[in-house]
Amino acid sequence: MKALVYYGARDVRVSEMPDPKIEQPTDVLVKITTTNICGSDLHMYEGRTDMEQGRIFGHENLGEVIEVGKAVVGIKVGDMVCMPFNIGCGHCKNCEAGLTGFCLTMNPGFAGAAYGFAGMGPYNGGQAEYLRVPNGDFNCLKLPEDAQEKENDYVMLSDIFPTGYHATQLAGVKSGDNVVIYGAGPVGLMATLSAQIKGANKTMVVDNHPDRLKLAEELGAIPIDFSKGPAVDQVLEQTNGLGADRGCECVGYQCCDRQGHEHNNVTMNELVKTVKATGSIGVVGVFIAQDPKAEDSLQKTGHMDFDFGNFWMKGQSMATGQANVKAYNRQLCDLISSGKAKPSAIISHELSLEEAPDAYKHFDARDNGWTKVILKPGKQGSQKKHVQEREAVTA
Repeated sequence: MKALVYYGARDVRVSEMPDPKIEQPTDVLVKITTTNICGSDLHMYEGRTDMEQGRIFGHENLGEVIEVGKAVVGIKVGDMVCMPFNIGCGHCKNCEAGLTGFCLTMNPGFAGAAYGFAGMGPYNGGQAEYLRVPNGDFNCLKLPEDAQEKENDYVMLSDIFPTGYHATQLAGVKSGDNVVIYGAGPVGLMATLSAQIKGANKTMVVDNHPDRLKLAEELGAIPIDFSKGPAVDQVLEQTNGLGADRGCECVGYQCCDRQGHEHNNVTMNELVKTVKATGSIGVVGVFIAQDPKAEDSLQKTGHMDFDFGNFWMKGQSMATGQANVKAYNRQLCDLISSGKAKPSAIISHELSLEEAPDAYKHFDARDNGWTKVILKPGKQGSQKKHVQEREAVTA
């Protein structure tokens, strides 16, 4: 099969790889029809992790079931399914508690497993023609009859829509809240959509990319462009000096200051300043235990200079961690099916698998208009740019 393979920092290529096979009676094989490039993939692409050469990328996957193991009972050949990026066993203590992002058995020695991701087990990713899904009955979400019609929406259930929703859950967002979200990338935009779904009063999104802030505004948010002035001042102005009720961190350890210099504490410390006393913060941006290639000595060891004094004095609370996708994907699937949520609105490029290496270059450079890239294995590339189409419609 053809697959996108990692060969080193900023070196990914479409290569011929062995087809996956049924290894356990609970396995399912899926022909991938849509797979996404995620911002988390860039950490590996840039060589900032210990990703092994020869591994296949891709943890946001959707496709058609082509083979099932003898023990699979709920998933059938021909079903259209979307896979959570985290791989769970379904029976360990954490999985039984709904904490499938922290499965205790699928990646021995570490709580959590995922497709095509550094440190998350030996599982290949789905930026390929085919994917092996362990524990298929548990890890496959069978999609409604409109799966093909809304495929670009449903594929967002693999990661970014549940992750954005998780940010609002961790932050405790409820109806009437004022919410500040740091990051207008795909996850921040999905947190914006989720806050709107929950009935937030004001949703303020902080970023410095005009194209992404425009998308946030289209989703109903107030754009906060920190290149035009301190974000803290702008958020406090929007909240009569009180600060937001809830805050969401959707950037992670590669966040930057106004000059473009990377400091892993920028968004966290600004959230302490922009969230009110007794407010709460949800952190879904990726922060890692070791970052040897960082320039800052603290960041090399996964530490940061965090404003804990003000955090404590303000009586704020914080919750962190990757999304337990299965806790949310069914209810979010229903919102898509009923037309109440359309996460595909943020897609900027729909490309073939062969175009993936070039897409990584543009996405990594944060080039204008490259917001969310989806890949269609088996199809010829069209360089379809949804942003331009949307602008044409609204002009």
